[in-house]
This record gives sequence, C-alpha cells and structure tokens, in this order.
Amino acid sequence: MSRAALLAAPAVLLVVLVLGAALLTALLQSLGLLPLFGDPEFSTAAWTDGGALAESAGVSLYIAATSTLLAVVLGFLIAAYALTAGRGGRLVAALSAATIPIPHLVASGAIGLLLTDAGFLARLFGMPEGFPQLVGTDWWTAAILEFAWKESAFVALVVLGGISRSAAALSETAATLGASARQRILHVILPLARLPLSVAGLVVFVYTFGSYEAPWLLGPVAPEPLSVRAVRLFGSVDLAARPEAMATALTSVGIAVAVIGLAVLGLALLARGSRRRSRRRSGRHSQHPSPLRSSRRSGAGS
Repeated sequence: MSRAALLAAPAVLLVVLVLGAALLTALLQSLGLLPLFGDPEFSTAAWTDGGALAESAGVSLYIAATSTLLAVVLGFLIAAYALTAGRGGRLVAALSAATIPIPHLVASGAIGLLLTDAGFLARLFGMPEGFPQLVGTDWWTAAILEFAWKESAFVALVVLGGISRSAAALSETAATLGASARQRILHVILPLARLPLSVAGLVVFVYTFGSYEAPWLLGPVAPEPLSVRAVRLFGSVDLAARPEAMATALTSVGIAVAVIGLAVLGLALLARGSRRRSRRRSGRHSQHPSPLRSSRRSGAGS
C-alpha cells in the first residue's frame, strides 16, 4: 500500500464508519426493527407502499436525466463558444460562471417569477392569458430549466478548465488550415471534451437526482420526487411515517450509488479504449516513419 493511501486511511475509515452506521440505522428503521415507539416488528410495508416509491423514483430519474442532458449540451456550447469566439467568448464564459455562486433556492425563486402565468415573461410579451404553463406542470418544465441553466455553467467551467490550453492551440492551428468554426467544434473541441463532459455530467446527474429546492418550488404537488417525498415524510408529525421516509432516502442513495458505479465503469472502459488507440497509432508511426523523420535520419547518416 502506498504512503498516500496509508495517510488517507484513518479519515476514509472514519467516514465509512459514520456513513455505514447511518445507513444501517435507516435500513433497520425502514424495516420496523428500530421503531421510534412500540415493539420492533419486521415489515416491508414501507418499501412497497402501493407503488408510490417506484413512481417517485421514476420522476426523480426523469428530472435528473433530462436536466443533465440539457446542462451538458448547453455547457458544451458555452465552452466551445468561449474557445472559438475570442474576446466575446471569454465574456460569455465569465457571465456564465457568475451564476455558479447563486444558491438553487434563489435561482428557483427567480425562475418561478420569470415563467409563471403572471410572471415577467408573460407581461413582457403582453400575453398574461395565452402564456404557456411552465410552472407546476406534469413535465416539470420549470424545474428542469432551472437545473439546466444553473448546472450548464458548472459543465462549461469544468470543460474550460480541462481542455482550454490544448483546445485553444489546436483550434488556432485548425483555423489557420482553413477549418470553419463548426469543424473546429466537432473535430477538435468535442473529442477533447469527452472526458470532462462525462465527469461533469455524472456530478450534475447525482446532484439533480437528490436536489430538493427546485422540484419543491417549481414542480406539481404529485407525484413527488424522492427528495421531496423523503423530506416531507421525515418532517411529518405522524411518527409512523418514519419507516417510509427511511425507505425513500435509502432508495435515493441506492440509485445514486448504482449510477456512480456504472459511470465509473464506463469511464474506465473509455480510458482503456483511448490508451489502446494511442498505442496503435504509436505503433503505426514507428512502422511507417514520416518522410520528414526519414529525411532527417538520412541527412544525419550522410
């Protein structure tokens, strides 16, 4: 074991013990073996609950997947514009990064005031009655737009931090060779940004999957995402609802851990494929040296 792993082991062990104890306590409460009152009695009623738990999980997955897809696409476009548009692109990147410190609770309130039937946009366009309903719909439009707006700035920041040096140099080289902006984005920036986009997308998905503020403020009353359902049941005055709250929270944790595991496996396969392709290219170059190298070698030999 390396020295770094030995130094980190005490902190990691402490975190694992605390999290493990909390998850074990939640599991026992969800199964009725650690009740707040009365005698322990094994029951799986909190996990079945007439399908409400599965419905909440489906809603959470829909919100997280749609928000992540929009945030990744929008964040990549912001990063690509910042890398190819010069001073104007840097201004757009700075304005986008300025939205990161804004809390989601404040952003959700702003999106609500902007998109409601009597909100700013409806008054701006002079259509208080014909404005489409975006807040509290079954499609969770306002909540998804809030997540996409906020998290796209994070995605753009990660991409710019990961590839700005290499992508800027290669993009300028491609531009001098006559490549258009679209060709530079598709054939230079996008291949370089695959790994930062994947990592940022995973972080955004896990965050939006467990986020509470936007779905609670901007979504419909029912069905509830897992985060809203867990908080509501945990804060209920009816202590008999505590096992359902624990089952909801554990379901959210289990899905998030499964998604992280699949994503890490996918990233490992992607990295392995990239290493294989780089080794094949290096092997081809060694077997077929470039004319420039050959001429240099022949010149050196003569």
